[in-house]
Amino acid sequence: MIETMKPSVYSQEYQNLRDWLKSKRNEKGITLRDVAIKLGRHHSIFGKLEQDRRRIDVVELVIYCQAIGADPHEAIDILINSLSEK
Repeated sequence: MIETMKPSVYSQEYQNLRDWLKSKRNEKGITLRDVAIKLGRHHSIFGKLEQDRRRIDVVELVIYCQAIGADPHEAIDILINSLSEK
């Protein structure tokens, strides 16, 4: 059965993705300020992505993954696996 779409930034799927993004960034030794400088945006935007304060757009996800040297395919797999666990 296909899960209905729940547009919540507080969902477990988003939490799993946020945890993964933060761990990948930390593994590379990259700070939020480093990402902000690289992408020309304020660091608080990226902090909100890693916290439960902002939804993650799919294009932003790919750009963020590229900025931290993470595989965006792996990020999508995190989401798919999270949805499959329901």
